[in-house]
Amino acid sequence: MKKRRVWDIKPPLLILGASLLLCVGAMYFVNRQMFFVELGLTVSVFAVVGWRLMLVKRDIWRTLSRVANRLNQTERSSLSDSPLPVVVCSGGGEILWYNEKFNNEVLEKGDVFGDSISTVTGGIPISELKKSNSAEINHGSHRYTVYISHIEDNGSVTHILHYIENTRLKLISEEYTLSRPAVVLFYIDNMDELLLNARDSERAQITGKVQTMLEDWTSSTTGILRRYTSDRFLFIVEQRHLQHMILKKFDILDRVRTIQTDSNLNATLSIGVGQGANFKESEQLSRQAIDMALSRGGDQAAVKTKNGFDFYGGISRGIEKRTKVRTRVIASSLQELIIGSDNVLCMGHRYSDLDCLGSATALASCVRSFGKPANVVVRREQSLAHQLIMRYEEAGLSDLFIESEEASRLITDNTLLIVTDTHNLRMLEFEEIYRAVGNVVVIDHHRKMVDHIDNAVIFYHEPNASSTSEMVAELVQYLDGVKISKLDAEALLAGIMLDTRGFVFKSGVRTFEAAAYLRRMGADTVEVKQLFSENMQTYMDKADIVARAEIYGHSAVSIYKSGRGSELRVAAAQAADDLLYIKGIEASFVIFSERGRAVISARSLGKINVQLIMESLGGGGHHTMAGAQIADVSLEQARDMLKIEIDRYQQEHRVALDTQSVV
Repeated sequence: MKKRRVWDIKPPLLILGASLLLCVGAMYFVNRQMFFVELGLTVSVFAVVGWRLMLVKRDIWRTLSRVANRLNQTERSSLSDSPLPVVVCSGGGEILWYNEKFNNEVLEKGDVFGDSISTVTGGIPISELKKSNSAEINHGSHRYTVYISHIEDNGSVTHILHYIENTRLKLISEEYTLSRPAVVLFYIDNMDELLLNARDSERAQITGKVQTMLEDWTSSTTGILRRYTSDRFLFIVEQRHLQHMILKKFDILDRVRTIQTDSNLNATLSIGVGQGANFKESEQLSRQAIDMALSRGGDQAAVKTKNGFDFYGGISRGIEKRTKVRTRVIASSLQELIIGSDNVLCMGHRYSDLDCLGSATALASCVRSFGKPANVVVRREQSLAHQLIMRYEEAGLSDLFIESEEASRLITDNTLLIVTDTHNLRMLEFEEIYRAVGNVVVIDHHRKMVDHIDNAVIFYHEPNASSTSEMVAELVQYLDGVKISKLDAEALLAGIMLDTRGFVFKSGVRTFEAAAYLRRMGADTVEVKQLFSENMQTYMDKADIVARAEIYGHSAVSIYKSGRGSELRVAAAQAADDLLYIKGIEASFVIFSERGRAVISARSLGKINVQLIMESLGGGGHHTMAGAQIADVSLEQARDMLKIEIDRYQQEHRVALDTQSVV
C-alpha cells in the first residue's frame, strides 16, 4: 500500500484550518459565549497538530540523516553525481532519497519521497527485488534494467537501486522475438476417404472449402500459405501471429470439422508447428510435430519446441487409413531381423492383458518356426492374462514364458527385443531388459506419447488399428513359411476382442479381415470366450464398483477401496466397460488404489476423448480406452482432480462435442 507523506497533507490542513477559523469567527456574531469555547478548542487543535507535524519532520530528518551517515562523503558525491538514476529505499521499501538524474529522467520532475519503492519498479515489491542483483522493470513508457546493492548498519538494511534505461534495445529485442519465423504444416487427415467414389465436382468442392477456410484463417496474418499437394499445406508465419493462434487453441480444427460430404464424412485436419532458430530447423521440427499429431490419431495440432510438445484438439476418432503395402514391407524387414538374430525376446507392458500377451506369444511362436530361440518376458503374478498363460502351459509350452532374471542371461550382442502393445518406456514390463538389448522393434496401436521409444530399428505404429493383435495378425500373413497354430490364432483373436470389446469399438474393415483370417487358422470363438472367464470374487468386485458409481455430467465416476492384486485391475476395467451401458453416460472412470498410488481406468463411447483427460493427469492411452496413476494422493483427492480435468475438457471442447459426428 502506498505510504502517506506528511508534506502531502499540508495543503488540505491549511484549507481545513482556514475554514475552521471562518466558522469560529462567524460564531462571534451569533453567540459570543460559544465563540470563546470554540476558539479555545481550535487553538488546542492547532497546537496538537503543529506538535505532531514537528515530530514527523524530526523523524524524517533523523531517517535521512541515518541514510546519509551510512554513506561516506565519496559515496554521497558519487550517488548524487552518478550518470545513472539512483534511488535509495529502506529495508521495508520506503523511498528515502534519490538523485537529480532519477528525478529528471525516471520521475520526470515528480515527487515520491516516502512512497513505496514499488511505485517506481512497475509494481515489483522490495521483497522480490532483494532476491536477485538485478531486475527488468517498466515504468511509464520506459524500460529499465535495475541493479540492486545493499548496505547494512546496526541490523538495519538500506537498498540502493541503479537504473539503466534501455527502452529501445528491449523494443528491438521484442520485435526480433515476435518476428521469428515458425513453420506450420497442415494435413487433411482423411482426404482419400472423403473423395472416395466422389464426383469430380464434389472433389473440387471439398478441397476448395478446406483451402478457403485456411486462407480466411490466415488472412489476418503476415504469413505465407501455399498448397504443395492436394491435401497438404505449408504456412510460414511470424511468432506474433502464431501466439494468437495458440491462444485460440487452433480453432481452425473446429471449422474444418464442419465440412461434410454427401456420405456424412467430416473432414479433419492435423497441424504440426515447428519453432526453431532458423527456417531449416523450424521445418524439421514441424515435420516431427505433424508426425506426432498423426500418430495420435489426427484432428489435432502439435506444437514442437526444443523443450517438448504441446497438443491442442484431438477430440474425434481416428480414421482407418492404412495400406497392406506398408504391412508387407514391415513384415519383410522384421523377418530379416529375426533371421539375423541369435535369439528373440518378446515383451509388453506391465500388467499384461490379452492383447499385449496374445500378440507377444503369437510372435514368439512365429520366431520359433524360423528355428530361432524365442521367449516371452512376463511377470506371471501380475499378468491379467492368467487364462492364456495356463492354456499355453497345458499345451506343453510352459518354456515360452520367462522372468526377467532368466531373460537377462539370454541376452547377447545380437539379441532382438520385440515390444508389443506399448511404446512408452515407463510402461515396459522390464525396462532393464530394454536397456540391455541393442536391437529393438516396437509394434503398437496406442496414440503416440511424448516419451516414446526413439531408438527402435522398426517402429510399427498404427493408432487407427483396433489392437496390437490385429497388427500382428496382418504381419504373420506376410512372413514367409509361417503358419500360426490354432492356439496362437485364439490368442490373437482374444486380444482383438478385448480391445474392441467384442467388435463394438474401433472395429474397422481390417479388424474383421484379421478376425476372418484367424478363424480360418482354427480359432474357436467358444475357446476364446473362455479366456475372458473370471472367478466369483472378480465378478463381485465388478458389480460392487458399478453400484458405487456416481453420475457426474455425462460421465460415471466410481471409487473402489476393496480388492487386491491383478483381479482388482480386471474388475476395474470390466466395470468401466459396463458403466458405459448406462443411458446418458459417454465416459466412465474407475479409481482404485494399488501400491500406494491412485489408479484410474477410463473408458469412452467415442464422443469424449479419455486419452486427453488421462494425459492431463500424467497418464495416456487411446481415444476410448486410457488410464493414469497418481502418486501420493488419496482416492478422494484423485477423484477431485479427475473432476477438475473433466470440467476443463468439456469447457474447452463443448462446441466441438456438440457439433461432432462420430466417423
